[in-house]
This record gives sequence, structure tokens and C-alpha cells, in this order.
Amino acid sequence: MIFLRLLLFIGFVFVTSEAQQRQSNISPESSLKPDGNSSWLSKSGLFGFGFYKQGNGFSVGIFVAGIPLKTVVWTANRDSPPVSKNATLAFTSEGRLVLRSSQGVENIGDPVQSGSSASMMDSGNFVVFNSNKEIIWQSFDHPTDTLLPSQRLLPNHELISSASESNHASGMFKLIMQLDGNLVQYPLKSIPLTPDDSYYNTGTFNSGNNVTLTFDSDHVFLYLMNSTGVNFRNVTNDAYYKKDTIFLMRVDWDGIFRLYSYNLKQSDDNWSTEWSSTNDKCAAKGLCALNGFCIQNDQKASCECLPGFERVNEGNWSSGCEKNFIADSCGNNNRSLNYTMQEIPNTTWEDNSISILSPLDREGCIKACMNDCNCEAAFYDAGNCKKQALPLRQGRRSSESSNIAFIKVYTSQITTEVFVSKKILKKVRSDILITSVFLASFGLIILVISLIALYKSRFWEYKKITTRSDDIESIGDEVSLRSFTYEELERFTDCFKEEIGKGSFGTVYKGIISSSQKLVAVKRLDKVLEEGEREFQNEMKAIGRTHHKNLVRLLGYCHEGRNRLLVYEYMSNGSLADILFKPENNPRWEERLQITCEIARGVLYLHEECVTQTIHCDIKPQNILMDENRSAKISDFGLAKLLNPDQTRTFTGIRGTRGYVAPEWHRRLPITAKADVYSFGIVLLEIICCRRNVMWDLPEKEAVLEEWVYTCFENGELVNLVESEEIDKRELERMVKVALWCIQEDPSLRPSMKKVLLMLEGTVDIPIPPSPEFF
Repeated sequence: MIFLRLLLFIGFVFVTSEAQQRQSNISPESSLKPDGNSSWLSKSGLFGFGFYKQGNGFSVGIFVAGIPLKTVVWTANRDSPPVSKNATLAFTSEGRLVLRSSQGVENIGDPVQSGSSASMMDSGNFVVFNSNKEIIWQSFDHPTDTLLPSQRLLPNHELISSASESNHASGMFKLIMQLDGNLVQYPLKSIPLTPDDSYYNTGTFNSGNNVTLTFDSDHVFLYLMNSTGVNFRNVTNDAYYKKDTIFLMRVDWDGIFRLYSYNLKQSDDNWSTEWSSTNDKCAAKGLCALNGFCIQNDQKASCECLPGFERVNEGNWSSGCEKNFIADSCGNNNRSLNYTMQEIPNTTWEDNSISILSPLDREGCIKACMNDCNCEAAFYDAGNCKKQALPLRQGRRSSESSNIAFIKVYTSQITTEVFVSKKILKKVRSDILITSVFLASFGLIILVISLIALYKSRFWEYKKITTRSDDIESIGDEVSLRSFTYEELERFTDCFKEEIGKGSFGTVYKGIISSSQKLVAVKRLDKVLEEGEREFQNEMKAIGRTHHKNLVRLLGYCHEGRNRLLVYEYMSNGSLADILFKPENNPRWEERLQITCEIARGVLYLHEECVTQTIHCDIKPQNILMDENRSAKISDFGLAKLLNPDQTRTFTGIRGTRGYVAPEWHRRLPITAKADVYSFGIVLLEIICCRRNVMWDLPEKEAVLEEWVYTCFENGELVNLVESEEIDKRELERMVKVALWCIQEDPSLRPSMKKVLLMLEGTVDIPIPPSPEFF
């Protein structure tokens, strides 16, 4: 009997060892493509290494290929954007893993050492060997958010959650095997890491500096192992081995790490949860991001914004919440009359007090915050009152907490005053109704007589104009623009004598309307075929219906035969590029602040206040013109994209100017108003530094503006960005932080133009921006 047991044990060890070693051999010059042979499978076909679908493109990683749903367990270069179907993954003749795409060439694995072969193991480990069959790189040493049986999390290594269930880029939370032997979870943005920031730990402090988290492959459980190979702490409660079942441990996007199982004989795609670090779905600190708090109902977590706040990006918890009102400045003596305090009971928050008052009753706490201009919230608990500044962090509702959060919210007083004014206006209107009817009748008679006279006087002049398309006539009528003849515009410009600008679609000439002596700028489109016609109609639609002091006004048009011309108000000080990139014209710091806010107001009008939401698509200094008072006005709407009332994004071919184009244009992702925010961010950096965004004649570290700015910001050397004139360092830091948020790679991280304007004006706090992905 003892002999039989020994044979069975040896047989089990042999089978287990063989499963670990089973592999597929990949030789140099092998390659994969997303739309063909897309993966290298392990010998059993259980795991695959190669392309998997990610959004509208493809990413490279390891996934469970032997089940209907490709469950991703490891991602290469996870924060790089997805690639198109034309990409190639190659194990080159030099023995390196390389991903080639339209975005460039990326190394996967160790770019220094050269391998002679590679293998996808049945354990889920992808391995590169040298000529002596020694492992020189393996995916198990570089986990992303998942551990597989037989894999370990080494000291000072970490797992980082994914951004969402379908997006495997880095998310908000990390699980780190600390050097002190403690396994701890933190919000990813907690830098430096402190014990107060953690929301899970094994309590194994001071257990040695060589402790690893080990995923046992024989009995399937997680434990901590010290340098002598001793298991001194079980992380999961029990062993979970089951026949025909595969397991994985993952730090999920919600910050909780769980042990999952999947029976290979089942027909559905659902993984079963065997164990989790907590049953509290709101346990992960900062799950609802800034100014949001977590509520758990029926074992599900949901996020709510503070009263008076709304989500920055609907459907994306990580974006946090922002004010839906513009706060009064502290200099307003009647400021307190416009606010009230709204209550959120039974909540806990990160303590970031600006002052603590004790003892104090509830009403006294409310009054103390109302009377303090810098207090935006207050926490009250058992006689203690803590004044808080925004943003609030790590909020959650807890039945065990007696803390009450009071939030300062803008009242409806102004709305009430407007309502009263409307009632008065309504009464006045009723008083003049009879007079209005009489005047309208008289005016109608005069109008008919005038129209007849006008028609007769212009009849022969209009006969000279060639037939116009129905589209142009309808647009012209809709936006009430004046129609000019080509002969008129020739006369106004003295046969197009004085050229004042030139773009990709046409040339701009200075002119003067003889009847009114009004200066105008006449844009003649050179490409009169498809591109010119599209440019002409886009500008007519986009700018003809806009009325804003920071947008150049379109006065009229000419659509006669092959001639396409647009007539604008004349801007006497040229473009922003003329004053920004010429040292002798550089604006003073105060003027730069003014110009920045004027541009922001113009873009905000297009995005949120215009009748038809418009994405400009080509924000750059050359398209921002300066009037006689050096006030900025946005122009050149030839590339603009108009959205339907129910649209927030659109798919369209790439538009704009190199250097100002948002990354999503190159990835064929849906385009939103955040594309303009990115371009605005680049322009803002140029305004701050009075230089172009790329200047190869400068030292290499300063050549690319956004990289140099971030380096100076990170090193606390922002004064290197501006000339020697005295400036407010806080204003400089504020503008740089706004710009760095605007040029984030992920559109969801960029603020809306409304938020941008609030940040520029200093009415909302600006968190520290993360490193842009280019850096």
C-alpha cells in the first residue's frame, strides 16, 4: 500500500511538472497580425500570446484562449494606445519581440538581451530563451493586474488594476509586496505612500525584506513565503483545487483583489469568485475620485457627486465631479447671501482640514463655514467642526460613521431675482400689447413697400450672378449673411491687391466696403472643387450662426460660378502667432492671461453655448486673430465638425495641424470636444513660453515644448519657462497645471472647457496633473 501511494505521488509530480514545461516553440522571424494568425498558443491551446481586441483596435498580451471568452491575464506595454489591424508582432531575427504599427516600433520584454527562441507555456507564462535554453525574460516576472498558479509577486513589485473591465490600461489601485514583508493595497495616486492611505494589508510588518506573495499551483491558494521558503501567512482562507478547473488572482478595476475559477467543461463565460479581499464594495479609497462618495446598496457600489456638483465625464467614475456653478470671488461682500449648506450624513472622508473648531454645536459649525470665504465644506462629529477646502477625497457612506459633511452650495437667489424680473417684464409687455399690434401693422406695410423697391433696384444686378446651389441659399438664409457679387468684392479689394494672409485652402485680402467705409478681410478659396466647396460650406454653417465677442464675425459670402469667397470683419493686429513668436511683439504676462481666458471663452461657446455644438478641429495661434484692442478672436472654421443635438462624439477623418492634433485623431477613435481641449493645451503652453511647440534649433531637452514644460514642472523650475519679467509664480503654476491636464493622452482625463476656464480664473482647485504619456 505504501509502495502504491509512492507511485501515485511520483506520477502526480511528473504530470504536474510536464504541464508546467509543455510549451510551443517560437523561432526567430516568426510574426503575427491581428486579422490573420493572431496568436502563438501553448501546447495544449489553453493560453495564447498575441493580439486581442481592445476598443476599436488591438493590444498585445496573454489570454486564456481555451475558453469562449478570451480572458486577458497579462498586457504588454499596457498604457500604449491600441494598434490597427495593419500592425505586426514579430520575434525578429535578432531575437527580440517587436510590435510595429503606424504609431512606431515598440519593444516587448527585454530590449537589451537577444533570444534564440520563445515559448508560450501551458502555465500561462511567456518565456524567451537564449542559445543555452536559459530563461532571459518571462512574463511571470512582470505581472500587470493578474497572478496565475505557480506565479509569485516579488518584493517591491506590484499589481496595478485595470482602468475598467474592458480597458486593460493602468487603473486607480495597486497591490504592492512591500520590502517590510507587508502586502498592502493603496490608491495609485497616493504619493508618497503612507499607512493612512492603505485600505487593505496583511498586517505582516517587519517580516523580512525578502517576502513574496506566492500562488500555490498544487492546492491553489495564496500565501506569503519568507526567504527560507517557509509559508508563514495564508492570504486566502482555504485551498481551492478542483478538477478540470483553472484559476487566476486579479486586482480588479474596483480595487478589490479576488481569486477566480473557471471549469473548463462549463458552456458559459462566467468566472466564479472563490475568495475576495473584502465584501465591502466601497472599501477601495478614492473609488469615486474627487468630490464623489461611494454608496453600497445590495452588495453593489455606486458613486454620487457632492450637492451642486456633476460628473466630469458621465459613466466614468475615475474622472470625479466638478461644480455646476461658478463661485463668487472672496472679494464679494454679499458672497455669503448666495450660498447655503447642504448636508450629507454618515460619511467618511480624507481629513484635509484648514482649521479645527472645538467644542462647537452643529449650527455653529455651519455658521463658521458660511462666514469663512475659504471654507467650502465642513465636517461635524460629536462637537468637533473641521473646515475643509475642495476637492474632497476618499468619500464613502458608512452606517457606522456619525460624521456629517456640510457642502457650501450656490443658492437660487439669483434665479429668484430673474424670475421676479420676468414677472415685471410680463406685466410691461401686456401694457404695450395694443400699441405693438398697431405698430406691427404699420411696419408690415412699410416693409412690403421697401421690399418691392429693393427688388426693382437690384433685379438687374442679381441677373449677373450664376445659379447657386440649394444648400448655399438655405445656409445663407438661415444665418442671415449678406450675399456679395464677385464684381463687388473685386472692387472692395482693388482687384485683390493687398494680401494679408494665406492658408491651406485660400488667400485672405484686405478690403473696404465703399458704402460704409468698413474694413473687411476677404478670403478667396483657391481649391474650388470638392475641398473648397466643403471648406466654404463648413465655414458658412459653423460661423454664420455664432455670435460671440471671441469669435471672428462672418459678414457675407460670394457663391458665383467657380468663385467662392467669404467676407469677415477685419482684425487689425494680425494673428496670435504674429505677436507670440516675434520677440519684439511679445505680450506682457497680464495680457497673456487675458488672451488665454478669451480663447477659452470662445471655445467654450462653441462647445456648450452655441445653437449647434461645434468642434473647431484646428485651434492654433495662426487661427486666433487679434483686434485693434489686442483681444483674441477664434477664426478659420473650415475644418469644423458640427454635431447633432443628441451627439457628443463623432467619427471623422483626421483634421487639423501637426503639433496641435490630439492623439485620438491618429487612432481613429471617436472625436469629442476634448480634441479641441488638447489643442488649446498646446496653445496655452506656447502662450506661457512665447515660443512654438517644437523648435529643433534649441537643445534637445528643450526642443519639444510639452516635454520641457513637464520636466520643469516636476523639478520645480517653472521660472525657466518665462523671461525675466516679474510674474506671479502662483499664476504661472496654475496655467502650467491647466495646460498639462489639457494635453493628457486619455481624452477622459482632460477637463471640459468650462472646467478649464474655471481653473484659469482660479475659482476651482487644480490637482497635480499626472505625467503625460509622451513623457
